[in-house]
This record gives sequence, C-alpha cells and structure tokens, in this order.
Amino acid sequence: MVKKVIWSSRAKSDLKEILKYWIKRNKSITYSLKLNALIEEQLDLITKFPTVGRKTDVPNVYVKIIKDYLLYYEREADSLHVLTIRDSRRNPKDFKIK
Repeated sequence: MVKKVIWSSRAKSDLKEILKYWIKRNKSITYSLKLNALIEEQLDLITKFPTVGRKTDVPNVYVKIIKDYLLYYEREADSLHVLTIRDSRRNPKDFKIK
C-alpha cells in the first residue's frame, strides 16, 4: 500500500485547468466539485491497489481512466507520483508522459 501521493507541478496545473474549464463552461462549480471528488476517490483506490491502472510503455508508469480523462502515475515502493492528467479525446500525437 502506498503511503504518500506526490503531485507533479504539471499534474496540479492540468487538474486546475480541467476544473476551471468546467466551471466556465457550465457557469457552475457543481460538476467540477464532483469531478475532483471522483479523481480523489480513484487516487484512494490507486493507493490501495497501485497496479489497478493499465501499464504504459514507460517503465513503472500506469494510466487510470477516470471518465474522459487519463491519469498517469508512477509507482514507487512507498509513494505514488501523479505525473499528468489529460483529456482522452485530445490528439495523442503530441503527448509525452514525462
């Protein structure tokens, strides 16, 4: 079981932009709060079961699907590093995990 979740600055920025987008689009904070809670729930699941996500081509990096978003994380012995969150509907060509 993972003891510590560490968010990269990129992942923090990604999450902030996603939540801001939904607030602006819906003219309400309700959906953003629900989405943030869902992401936190999924992170809690990942801390209990670190291999619940799908392996990527990058060693020790997994991806967890959360609604329309892909949460990339790196598993270490006692910590989990959230690397990035991205919309799965975006073009994957220009995307780099690290």
